[in-house]
Amino acid sequence: MDRVLLEDFANHLSFERQLSRNTVASYTADVAHFLEYCVANEIRPEDASAHFIEQYNYQLLGIEHLAPTSAFRKMEAVKSFYKFLMIEEKIQDDPTRFVKSPKLAQKIPTQLSREEMQRLLSFPAEKFDEIRTLTIIELLYAAGLRVSELLGLRLENINIEEGWVLAFGKGGKQRFVPIHPACIERLKTYLATRAAHFANREVDSEVFLNNRGKKLSRVTVWKDLAALGRKANISQPLHPHLFRHTFASHLLQGGADLRSLQEMLGHANLTTTQIYTHLDVSDLKNKHKKYHPRG
Repeated sequence: MDRVLLEDFANHLSFERQLSRNTVASYTADVAHFLEYCVANEIRPEDASAHFIEQYNYQLLGIEHLAPTSAFRKMEAVKSFYKFLMIEEKIQDDPTRFVKSPKLAQKIPTQLSREEMQRLLSFPAEKFDEIRTLTIIELLYAAGLRVSELLGLRLENINIEEGWVLAFGKGGKQRFVPIHPACIERLKTYLATRAAHFANREVDSEVFLNNRGKKLSRVTVWKDLAALGRKANISQPLHPHLFRHTFASHLLQGGADLRSLQEMLGHANLTTTQIYTHLDVSDLKNKHKKYHPRG
């Protein structure tokens, strides 16, 4: 396997395409798998034909029995790799140009109802970690943040007076997201509690901290959300991305346009945002059934 070529590809993803560290690691691992397949079949990747790529696609699905989602991801990584080889002028023609990745069934994101959100946000909280969890829910729901964006928020990334947060999304891309007055008040309460809880102690500058004053971990967020969901009798398990889905679907149902929603979610492609239109259609069907005379 050509380690130098693989490293060059990883650098291309990191510095030229500015993808996130996790995405770079995932794509690099997937391309390493493909390069090992090339070695096993005594084919240089630069010499691979479209037929050879199709054989690899069959290897993933028919022999290794990967799930369509995993096979799709690996094939997309291979396609990115060959685009890189074209840019570097190591090949004259892209063998993946007409190769189709495995089809994926489109999954409609789940969401919480307005009643469930109200039940969560009105749940009583007195201790530091309880107030922190409710503030996390309020902020995820108010701004549609990814959990990595939430945990990366520093004190200087929140403007209480003007009502916005500065989120750092995938690939380090920045976006300003407005937050509503209820979220601002919740943040004020949390920040005051945070200051009192860590009075005269040296702590990290991230907004959300654990009891040792260090940046909060993903695992703690998941555990805290799941625990609160059980206490509030929410039927489905709570996780950070559920609130991002709920934020998007509730905005769309309230009349927000897709372009604005795309900007707030930080989606690079409008196609990604359009999946929420299916949620909106579902809501319209329910209303039609409820209010139409022959429903």
